[in-house]
Amino acid sequence: MKIFPVKTIFFDIGGVLLSNGWGHESRAEASRKFNLKQDEFEVLHHFIFNIYEIGSISLDDYLDTVVFNHNRKFCKEEFKDFVFSQSVELPYFLSWLIEWKKDCGFSVFSLNNEGKELNAYRIEKFELHQCFDGFISSCDVGMRKPDPRIYQLATSIAQTKPEECAYFDDRLMLVNTANKYGIQSFHHESFAKTKEILEKLKNKQ
Repeated sequence: MKIFPVKTIFFDIGGVLLSNGWGHESRAEASRKFNLKQDEFEVLHHFIFNIYEIGSISLDDYLDTVVFNHNRKFCKEEFKDFVFSQSVELPYFLSWLIEWKKDCGFSVFSLNNEGKELNAYRIEKFELHQCFDGFISSCDVGMRKPDPRIYQLATSIAQTKPEECAYFDDRLMLVNTANKYGIQSFHHESFAKTKEILEKLKNKQ
């Protein structure tokens, strides 16, 4: 793998540093815990979640559609607490990245799909300001990956040419989309592999 010098690094968050904010495993657990009809839950989720992620509706609006479309024996706050509780730090990477960022010499941004309430919660809970200079989140910019415009916007915000950027994501499709735009992009498969690439990037400066 040939690695070229870069000035700016973009990271996805869910699946890289943290668990996914509201992934299929969490939804399956919610179906069991709250006695939801999982098939119906999933259909409604996929119908509207993208709208939540681009900031057009609130978490309350999303839940009104997918969960509280029937009378329930539990309240919305109880369900929201469960949603937030599903965010956990993945092993090793975040604590290492916080230290590495202190003298890495790069500008470092998040580039993630996330609804507003989940995004704000995760930034505060896991103190992500320690490793990011800024956050390019779908809920704030009104578009989500793999829309090519979000990669264009990211490089514009960073004031860096695409070829001077690196990007890490656990989803290969999103890596390929960023590569098409000219960003040097890497499939995050493990902490060890990504750490090795980051150290090579640092040595290329």
